[in-house]
Amino acid sequence: MPTQITINSLTGTSPYDIYICDYLLTTCFYIDTISSTPYYFNVPPPLEGDSSFKLKVVDNNNCEIIKPLSFI
Repeated sequence: MPTQITINSLTGTSPYDIYICDYLLTTCFYIDTISSTPYYFNVPPPLEGDSSFKLKVVDNNNCEIIKPLSFI
């Protein structure tokens, strides 16, 4: 069963580029460019089995927001 991520709110200036990365930020996968929330997406297969990764959001001003995510 895929792991679904929900983004409920964002700060910064839209649009936002959404990435999901391994926990060390060595490999990141582009997900989508969004302008509003809530936004839902499934973790892509290369990271699907991981229990910890990071959500990376880059806003229109190239400001990065990185949030650690863990699933038990």
